[in-house]
Amino acid sequence: MWTYIVETLRANPQLAIFLTLAVGYWIGARRFGSFSLGAVTGTLLAGVLIGQIGIEISGQVKSIFFIMFLFAVGFGVGPQFVRGIASDGAPQAIFAVVISAICLLAVYIAAIISGYGPGLAAGLLAGAQTISASIGLASDAINQLGLPPEDAKAELDLIPVAYAITYLFGTIGTGWILAFLGPKMLGVDIAAECARYEREMSEGAPKSSLTSARRQREARAYKVRDMGLAVGKTVGEAEQIADGERIFIENLRRDGEIQPFTTETVLQSGDVVAVSGKREVLVEVFGAADEIDDRELLDIPVEGVDVLLTSKALNGRTLTEVSQQPYARGVYLNSIRRGSMGVNIPVLPLTKLNRGDILQVAGAKSNVDRFVAEVGYADRPTAITDMVLVGFAILIGGLIGAAVLPIGGIPITLSTSGGALIAGIFFGWFRTVKPQIGNVPQASLWFMNSVGLNVFIAIVGISSGPTFVAGLKEAGFGLFFWGLFATAVPMLLAPYIGKYIFRFDPAINLGCCGGARTSTASVAMVGEVAKSDVPMLGYTVPYAVSNTLLTLWGLVIVLLIT
Repeated sequence: MWTYIVETLRANPQLAIFLTLAVGYWIGARRFGSFSLGAVTGTLLAGVLIGQIGIEISGQVKSIFFIMFLFAVGFGVGPQFVRGIASDGAPQAIFAVVISAICLLAVYIAAIISGYGPGLAAGLLAGAQTISASIGLASDAINQLGLPPEDAKAELDLIPVAYAITYLFGTIGTGWILAFLGPKMLGVDIAAECARYEREMSEGAPKSSLTSARRQREARAYKVRDMGLAVGKTVGEAEQIADGERIFIENLRRDGEIQPFTTETVLQSGDVVAVSGKREVLVEVFGAADEIDDRELLDIPVEGVDVLLTSKALNGRTLTEVSQQPYARGVYLNSIRRGSMGVNIPVLPLTKLNRGDILQVAGAKSNVDRFVAEVGYADRPTAITDMVLVGFAILIGGLIGAAVLPIGGIPITLSTSGGALIAGIFFGWFRTVKPQIGNVPQASLWFMNSVGLNVFIAIVGISSGPTFVAGLKEAGFGLFFWGLFATAVPMLLAPYIGKYIFRFDPAINLGCCGGARTSTASVAMVGEVAKSDVPMLGYTVPYAVSNTLLTLWGLVIVLLIT
């Protein structure tokens, strides 16, 4: 049976890839306390193990999935990348450039002192900075060096070795430095700073602080009584009765008929109105009112929808400013998601919206439609990916990236993979301007991102499996030490650079640091210590910029070492 399985895998390498993915995702999901290896490392280790039986896989398969992955990365970070370069996110974007450069410098110093070749240097970069995507560009660069085939293969086989050795501390060390050393380095109580930041961001807000959008709401029908609070008031004035709470009149019955109305309509005795708002607010404000069970009046079509913010006029506007606009009437904000990782941004009155944010809103369908028409595009759930957009975007990026520019006798090129990344950034941003160009649903982005990368990593692991153990012996303990160095140095410097040079608020400084190292896990750890989502406000722009630069450093480190 074992011989049959081995021979079948050798004859059908596609089965080996799927086996590697299954085992890799399973290993990556196992938790050891609060730590897990993650799908990428799990897949690499599974690939190395399965590759011991000697399986040959076409390099074209690896290239196809890696290009798909890089396009998805660029498409996801595009809006934040462009915003960081072009608008008030510039300080965070420049900070990301500085930290990314320090990450590259630390790896370069380690490689020069240790005498590492391009393979070990590229693996050190990918593992210590936990940027798996750089492996692909580094591999492309090594193949372009003009080395003899056996030398090129030897260097390529060392990349996963160095990656596996240095990745563990790259993940754990970054989170530990930022979450536990970071506040001490800055001399702050991070939980107190985040609480202070939230209070400042809530200044001038009604007592609900706009977070009422997160709570359960309903609609109830009430009869306007003689000498009541609402009689003689306009609809707009009546909606202010709740002392700053967001309640809205959704429907009006007068003289037995449901009638159209505006915010200037004056309420009369005997009118019956449907009012929406938080349940506890309706009970508190209208508890003594005459509640009516009017099914027809309460039969209001409601909708919850994700809205892609495309309005240039709202970029940088606070939630308080937006809530005061006429088109925001009757619309409740549930959450804000930002960036390719879809991180949740705190819903606070002074939270600023960014073009490309996903706003989850709810309300009467007519109110939601009016809101969508003014602010963006209803990103309603769909299972259909616009492959016309994906195909042509990757083609265009690949054609640009394939161009070769000889410098000093060395052929410099972004490669088709780097071109796909740049194309993804451009079209990801362009969709916030013209969402009609097409859509790549979140589920498709996840597949292209996660499965695309892990198929690439699986093939890398399988192909290098037979030589992995020999490479491990060659690299030795010294590589693990240099991994500590390359991980720790940038993260020990970053909080101080953010504090003294860029003067970031302490509440978001560590979020900026984690974003500049593209370490979502570390920012999540900071958020746990801070008991707040506020650090995420500093995460998205640096993440978008560094995710692009650290990926490109895979090409750069090879050129620097050779």
